Amino acid sequence: MSGGVDSSVAALMMKKRGYECIGVTMKLYDNGEIGVCNDHTCCSVEDVEDARGVAARLDMPYYVYNFADRFREDVIDRFVDAYLNGRTPNPCIDCNRYLKFGELFAKAEDLGCEYVVTGHYARTEYDEKSGRYLLKKGLDPDKDQSYVLYSMTQDQLAHVQFPLGEYRKTETRELAAEAGLDTAQKHESQDICFVPDGKYADFIERFTGKKSPEGDFVDADGNVLGRHKGIIRYTIGQRKHLGIALQKPAYVCRVNADDNTVVLGSNDDLFVKELTAGDVNLIAVEKLQDPMEVTARVRYHQKEKPAVVYPLDGGRIRLEFKEPQRAVTPGQAVVMYSGDTVIGGGVIEQGG
Repeated sequence: MSGGVDSSVAALMMKKRGYECIGVTMKLYDNGEIGVCNDHTCCSVEDVEDARGVAARLDMPYYVYNFADRFREDVIDRFVDAYLNGRTPNPCIDCNRYLKFGELFAKAEDLGCEYVVTGHYARTEYDEKSGRYLLKKGLDPDKDQSYVLYSMTQDQLAHVQFPLGEYRKTETRELAAEAGLDTAQKHESQDICFVPDGKYADFIERFTGKKSPEGDFVDADGNVLGRHKGIIRYTIGQRKHLGIALQKPAYVCRVNADDNTVVLGSNDDLFVKELTAGDVNLIAVEKLQDPMEVTARVRYHQKEKPAVVYPLDGGRIRLEFKEPQRAVTPGQAVVMYSGDTVIGGGVIEQGG
């Protein structure tokens, strides 16, 4: 229970279904430790009190678990390491993988719970034919969160429930209001929880205590175009805040940690038809043996695009898109679908 409307209504719905429920909030970090000095973030006192209030109203026991050490190791450290190595991470995926469906699952087992319930907009289903649990899109296309859940295992899917998967956000707020929950109209943050101001580079320098070294902007042929202010300030497809004046619009096409350069090019240079990905997790199928037609997203809120996925050695995959895709970014996730069912996904290594 994050203290927001989604987890509040998820708890409400499970209680209405007759389940014995326990409310849990994960304390993931200390605001002072990460350099945030306000309460308008996840893990704030206000959020905990809101969650506690909902649990009390629903007559549920309530606990706060401190997962700060694991969060730092598996989310913040990974986030920082990715940027330092020229990649653009998605920490929400790591948080789901290692905290919500890792540490929290272990606590649920300790408490003798049958299911972990969250306010994600996604659905699960057991497929009798394949004998596998499936992850499916939430019915609200504007809130579907299946993309950030692609790393879930069969055991996790068997022991999770997403009550909001069949609902739209407007309906969720209506249910909360009807039940008299104080979180009904609570604002939801769109930022990464531990970087609420969106200034990733400032956070990384503050967290590591090190200044990201300046280096060269270069073109595709290696010609020096100017100086950049540290590779952690740039991501594939970026045009604004480059701090360089050229005769035509320039976009970040590649970030090279090895030689501390940022490659600039035109918008056309951002389009590629293929990518490779590693750290692959498959859900709808046990393994890929042959090429498979899918649709795929290379970023969270993108519409899926037709592609063919090919298995590679070591559990890696290669995707070949029917049409070139813009700004395929190492460190981000590629998630594959068949209709509204998640086939699986992985971490993008490179596009080409």
